[in-house]
Amino acid sequence: MSPIFGGDLHLLAQEATGAAIVAGIAVAIALALHFLIFAIAGRITRLSQMKSDELVLERLRQPLRWSLMAVGLSIAAEAQPTLAHLWDSVARFVVPALLGWVAFSLIKAFALAMDSRAELSADDQTARSRRTRIAIFSRTAGFVIVFVTVALMLLGIPGVRNVGVTLMASAGLAGLTVGAAAQPALKSLIAGMQMALTEPIRIGDLVVVEHETGRVEDIRLTYVVIRTADERRLIVPTSKFLDTSFQNWTRVSGGLTGSVVLPIASGHAIAPMREAFLAALAQRPQWDRRTGELQVADVTIDGVQLKLVVSAKNAGDLARLRLDMREAMIEWLRENMPEALKG
Repeated sequence: MSPIFGGDLHLLAQEATGAAIVAGIAVAIALALHFLIFAIAGRITRLSQMKSDELVLERLRQPLRWSLMAVGLSIAAEAQPTLAHLWDSVARFVVPALLGWVAFSLIKAFALAMDSRAELSADDQTARSRRTRIAIFSRTAGFVIVFVTVALMLLGIPGVRNVGVTLMASAGLAGLTVGAAAQPALKSLIAGMQMALTEPIRIGDLVVVEHETGRVEDIRLTYVVIRTADERRLIVPTSKFLDTSFQNWTRVSGGLTGSVVLPIASGHAIAPMREAFLAALAQRPQWDRRTGELQVADVTIDGVQLKLVVSAKNAGDLARLRLDMREAMIEWLRENMPEALKG
């Protein structure tokens, strides 16, 4: 080995060692600063009564740790040429990724915080409205952040940048192609934003879609999750709630109204049955005291159909109330008017 070549290797080793030492010091200082910041922030959040502060802090812990390390390496690279050469080759990918990670974590953290505060609202309808808007806007912002982050990372690749310049020369054709390819995604994105502003449905609403009844469990940018009473999940495209009709039973208020049809033999007084119905209904904790009526729904040669109309705060209470009232009225008829029960 020639002395010149050996000297080059020795110089290269010294530069690499110096770059590693400077990088290690920068990372150590960044980690110490991160530990100090979050120790102080953790003490402050423990004094707060809001659990949302802890959620925000925990969401930001990891991305800020790596971001501070990247800032430390960038500062150290200014004073170390070898480190600068190495850092510049990876910074074009790392920096956009870290910025996107921090922005995405901020969006999710504040969404969690606002969602937890919305649950504390005394008005259930207002709370569901806030949760719906938070979910849609946070996911829309997250989609935009991810899209921009990936675009910035791809622009760091020289080949991709050259392709972009070439496409810009034929912007009209490129715009048509991208518009046609992105039409479903853009339609879903616009539909999600429109649902957040107009609120045809909200998280927690009781809806009927394609003859299926269930609660809105989650609202995504492209689909809505409906949970039925038997624990099935219906996946319905978001645009369907804007393009077709559906039933929303809790659009105005959280209360629900249902009925029970009770057939009896004709020729019996209705007033005592109505009194017994109202007395039994008043003893049920599921009844929200909005609606309670006994109506004659139909009269035929064979008998009379009574309609017991009741109301409850939610679907579970309404289902329980309907079953209880049917049983209570059958028992009352068996004891007081057994001849009224149709055999």
